[in-house]
Formats: sequence, C-alpha cells, structure tokens
Amino acid sequence: MKGILLAGGKGTRLYPLTKTVSKQLLPVYDKPMIYYPLSTLMLFDIKDILIISTPQDTPNIQKLLGDGHQLGLSLQYAIQPQPEGIAQALLIGADFIGNDHVCLILGDNIFYMGDHIWHFVHEVQHNNEDQVHRNAIIFAYHVSNPQRFGVVEFDAHKKVISIEEKPKEPKSNYVSVGLYFYPPDVVAKAQKLKPSARGEYEITDLNNAYLQEERLTVIPMQRGNAWLDAGTPDSLMDSSIFVQLIEKRQGLKLACLEEIAYKQGFITKEELAELIASLNAGAYKDYLQNVLAGEMFP
Repeated sequence: MKGILLAGGKGTRLYPLTKTVSKQLLPVYDKPMIYYPLSTLMLFDIKDILIISTPQDTPNIQKLLGDGHQLGLSLQYAIQPQPEGIAQALLIGADFIGNDHVCLILGDNIFYMGDHIWHFVHEVQHNNEDQVHRNAIIFAYHVSNPQRFGVVEFDAHKKVISIEEKPKEPKSNYVSVGLYFYPPDVVAKAQKLKPSARGEYEITDLNNAYLQEERLTVIPMQRGNAWLDAGTPDSLMDSSIFVQLIEKRQGLKLACLEEIAYKQGFITKEELAELIASLNAGAYKDYLQNVLAGEMFP
C-alpha cells in the first residue's frame, strides 16, 4: 500500500503565520506539523509516500525530510499548482498510485489512537486482502460541532447510510476525518468527479461513489482516541497543548519519526545510532538515546 500526504493549500485560516512558511512546517509543540500525519502513515506500515504541496512550500518540506532513506522510507514530491479540493491529490498522484491500494492523509490532521492503532491496522490489512469487495475505508470521529464537517449517518446496525458535507441539520455527531484508504480503482473514480459549486473536487463525492456501490466501510474511532485539525489558530494551539500534556505526563513522544522507524523495523539499531549521532545536542537527541538504550518499552 502506498501513501499520499496532502500538504498543500494556502493556509489562509492561519494567516499571517503562513505568509512566509508552510502551514505544515509550523510547530505543534516540539515538532513540525507534518511529522504527525507522516507518523500515522508509518504506523500503518506505509513506506512509499508521495508528499503533495505548493510550488513555494515543496522545497522547504523536501529540505526537512529529504528522500526519506534515513527513516527507511521512499519519499517523492509533487506540486499542487492550485488547491482544488482534497480529491485532487488522487489526480495529481495518479501515476504514483498505479494499481496499488493507497492511503490519503491530510497534512494538518493529527491522530492519537493509542493501542487502538493496531486494531485499525488489522482492519485495513484485512480489507486490502479481500480481492472480491475491495472497499474504501474512512474513519469517523464523534464531535460536538458536526455541522463544520462531512457528517456520517449510521443505521441501527452501525452501517453507514449517508455522508453529507457541512449540513445545517446534521444527522449524527460523527464526522469524516482526514484519513482515507482506497482500493486500486480510486484513480478511475476520481477522474470521473466534477468540480463542485466552489470549484473543488470533493472527497465526500468520491466517498459517496463508493457508498452507492456498497463498497464503503466507516470505522468509528474509539473513546480515548483523538483527532485534531490543526488548521486554525485555536486548533493549532489546542494541538500543541494536547501533545505537550501527553508527552510530559508519559515521558513518551508522539510522532517521533526516528523512534517509529526503528520500532516498525524500517531501520536497524545501527542506523538509528547513526541518526542520533548526526543530531545536535538537546532533549530530542536525549530521548532517542534512551530509545536506543531500550528504556522506552511501548
């Protein structure tokens, strides 16, 4: 399975913070924002990743992450000339996707799934092994203000029956989050999409296309999980505070890419040691030295 990380857009909701820097390079507590969605892809065992961003922001993201080899990843980059909707990422990445399954994640979405991540990974892997149905999978999260999002309606058996974009009267408190898993036919479906009234290729239209074919699975995130959209000043601050609370309480870092690469088996202990040696002195390096010494069990 391949991954696409959409780190485009103009970041207008965060202006003037984004006047000279990409939204995805802004700090969320102690790491750049893009570390968090990238870490989610890694936890789903995805190593072949396309990062899509703007012409002006791509060089800086590439400077930060390189080609990913130091993390056992293969990172490629593509340009989004103009932001024209989330589903546009699948059109830009069509050649990259080829005939593979693909996961699309938004660059300003932060997920904290705890130990539930392994259940979610199993669900996705089991789905991808099904050669008959080949469903798309999206995740839903319970919020207090669903009218701001794509609202997912379930029947009495917790089966999805509708997805409605930013309804005035939401049919549930569950909303679709920025994490989508698609089968190999997603490019063909995305190519059939028509721009909406606001001139965008809507991800909800794509998901509804799978729903109409009864090929859409919606997995509700669990209590204790967290989903944060860090695209506004308030949510950016909330995200930083959330990460700070977890890390200070547990003494374990979220979205530490080097640690995840090591524990996922993407890099060896010797390669982790080389990475640590290249870092400047500081708390981040100290933490990784403890990881290398085997002091971090989870």
